[in-house]
Amino acid sequence: MARDDLGHACPPLLRANRVVSLVPSITEALASVDADAVVGATDWCTHPADLAAARVRGTKNPDIRAIVELVPDVVIANQEENRELDVRRLRDAGVSVWVTRIETLEEAFNSLERVFTEALGWQMPDWLPQSREAWSAPPVQAGLQVLVPVWRDPWMVVGPRTFTADLLSRLGCMVVPGERGDRYPTVDVSDLDRLGADLVLLPDEPYVFSAGDGPECFISTPTRLVSGRILTWYGPSLATARAYLESMLHGT
Repeated sequence: MARDDLGHACPPLLRANRVVSLVPSITEALASVDADAVVGATDWCTHPADLAAARVRGTKNPDIRAIVELVPDVVIANQEENRELDVRRLRDAGVSVWVTRIETLEEAFNSLERVFTEALGWQMPDWLPQSREAWSAPPVQAGLQVLVPVWRDPWMVVGPRTFTADLLSRLGCMVVPGERGDRYPTVDVSDLDRLGADLVLLPDEPYVFSAGDGPECFISTPTRLVSGRILTWYGPSLATARAYLESMLHGT
């Protein structure tokens, strides 16, 4: 019997034909192989834009009854994005749930491979080995200290032991605050320019930073607006994320 990333035993499947995804980036990954098999997804699953799956509310408040009524072969969840309570409720209702755990780029590659081959019985998409290859090269330039806010009022930023921090480390960057502290620390607005960052990356999710909402809070630190999907999602976007981020980081 296969076991998910947290070691929970899941019934074996020859091939999953009805899948509910509670993780936006994984929804995009699944749809790249068989969009018709994705029968349920969260309201935040925006890629692909034409996905016809039923919507089952958000990642933190999924509609358990609606998911059960979809009669999925398996539900794909994530330890960070989804609540243990909801996973337990689904399992108590007789639904098989495969939970992923992804905090690094390597974990993303390995976990997604297992989702396709073990959880679903599907073939791996071409973009997965292509992404591995794209991220196997050493950094072009090293030493940038990068601040990545993910929310404001209060301001929250990417900290250590996160997928985004690991992704940027592959490009020779370190997120600030550094290796110690919370994974998503809260920072006082008056301290934003004092953290020692060389560059601020302002993504468009989960908070939608824009030209008129975010950059004005930084007086001495340069800012760049970036795609949150490229910076935080693990899926097909990984195949092109490296080139995009190198361009954003180094202004090429």
